[in-house]
Amino acid sequence: MFDLNQLRCFVAVAEELHFGRAAARLNMTQPPLSRQVQILERILDVALFERTSRSVRLTPAGQSFLAEARRILKQAEGAALLARRVAAGQAGAIGIGFTATSAYSFLPDLVSACRRQLPDVTLVLREMVSGDQVESLASGQIDAGLLRPPVVQAGTANFRVAEERLMAAVPADHPLAAAPRLSLRDFAAAPFIMYAPHEARYFHDLVIELFARSGLLPDYVQHLSQIHSILALVRSGLGLSIVPEAALQLQIRGVVLRPLDLSTPRSAELYIAWRQDNDNPLLPLVLDIARDVAEQHRPTDASDASIDPAIELERHQSDR
Repeated sequence: MFDLNQLRCFVAVAEELHFGRAAARLNMTQPPLSRQVQILERILDVALFERTSRSVRLTPAGQSFLAEARRILKQAEGAALLARRVAAGQAGAIGIGFTATSAYSFLPDLVSACRRQLPDVTLVLREMVSGDQVESLASGQIDAGLLRPPVVQAGTANFRVAEERLMAAVPADHPLAAAPRLSLRDFAAAPFIMYAPHEARYFHDLVIELFARSGLLPDYVQHLSQIHSILALVRSGLGLSIVPEAALQLQIRGVVLRPLDLSTPRSAELYIAWRQDNDNPLLPLVLDIARDVAEQHRPTDASDASIDPAIELERHQSDR
């Protein structure tokens, strides 16, 4: 089989129609160039040039082979360039897992930042619960995951990218909807829409802990896994619930979200995790971008004091 060097020699002679000029173009002497072309002709078992003492012309076979030779060289150069860009983290693909709630706020900002800074990189996004993400990281199905803590898989590293306040979700026509802030005591005598213990384990355990510390046991009337489904049932008047601040992005009519006063501050945390032995060259770049986005998402004391997200949501809805 011929090699790329023989093709380059052939194309140079075919375009110059002169062995001397072709050799100069390739920064080589004429005898080695002539030998490469002769070897190529022997491999193909066909004459590519008609040679005389005064001229060099392509044969019909040479003319047809020239187009294919150019195509092969272009593909080879493209493959080499792609390999170098992938190795440099400028191209390729990276798999990212994410929970449904991370898609409300952090994930869109991360994806937008990646598209700006890594325009030729393909993001393969997979929605899955945190436990499934840990398994997918271990098996190499994803390169990184946006998930809820704790992340205890051996060989896995992580850092926090978002921390959200907890909000009380109340039907708009409920008496508690008029209160500017709520406490856990407000849930004591009310039906409560709870998180499923397996599909939404993080939020289930978080809410259980909150009520246990306060000595309360609400009336759990439903157990669901998705926040938008929980808010839909809150809107129906079936009960109250507690949701992360990212739920404000859903803007569900008929539901009021109020800041929740807690004796011991708690928040909903989101982490990005990855296997430490992952060799995808894009991973360090995406992690750096995630750190930048996380810094932008980090709340400040001033913003927490000056902006009430519930008021902002109600103002937005009243304008629609």
